[in-house]
Amino acid sequence: MLRILLNGCQGRMGRVTSALAADTDAVEVTTGCDVNPASDFNFPVHKNINDCCEDADVVIDFSHPSAFSDVTSFCIKNKIPLVMATTGLSEAQVGLLSNVAGTTPVFYSANMSMGVNLLIELAKTAASFTEGMFDIEIIEKHHNKKLDAPSGTALAIADGINSVLNEPKTPVYDRSGYRKERQNGEMGIHAIRGGTIIGEHMVLLAGRNEVIEIKHEAMSRDIFASGAIKAAQFIIGKPAGLYSMHDMIVTK
Repeated sequence: MLRILLNGCQGRMGRVTSALAADTDAVEVTTGCDVNPASDFNFPVHKNINDCCEDADVVIDFSHPSAFSDVTSFCIKNKIPLVMATTGLSEAQVGLLSNVAGTTPVFYSANMSMGVNLLIELAKTAASFTEGMFDIEIIEKHHNKKLDAPSGTALAIADGINSVLNEPKTPVYDRSGYRKERQNGEMGIHAIRGGTIIGEHMVLLAGRNEVIEIKHEAMSRDIFASGAIKAAQFIIGKPAGLYSMHDMIVTK
């Protein structure tokens, strides 16, 4: 039985993950941590992660970037694998994950959906094949409560595309401030916020007289929880290092 310490268990994604784990064979949440320790869970919840004394094989973090230092220090100290599923991390925090990965396995993805990460792999293939012939635009849509724009996933898509291009594109987030033709070296990234949209991402490749669209739409937050649990199962038994959805997809 894979025993999970769920950090941020009282949050929206924490509750989804807890419910999904309860319905998943060979997986169990044995303890949780949250700034609000009041609990209606069937496992103990602590306010400070260092107070979690119950047995756990892996930490899944669906909390907040402000908890980054505490959760990573805990994983280093206890040499426990970490699935970092919290969104909105700074570039500096993402960089620091490599330090944690020197001690224990760390799984990090800007988006825990298997489908989104498959979209990234498809977009990389399409962009490489059409380089120099198609313009590339990324459009992302999220609910009106989302704080960051563009989404971390949109930036991850752009990074993935640029990683396979001979001449990487320059991200352009707003064209309203100038009047000129689109430049060949641009890659537009557009954020839409409204309603209760869980998450949509589309890569548009526009060529001469033809357009290719690669799109992923999230229908439920369950897909992110499912991906995090699969990631936890994936890194158990792995040597210390930094792992991603790409590793899991390629291995699969």
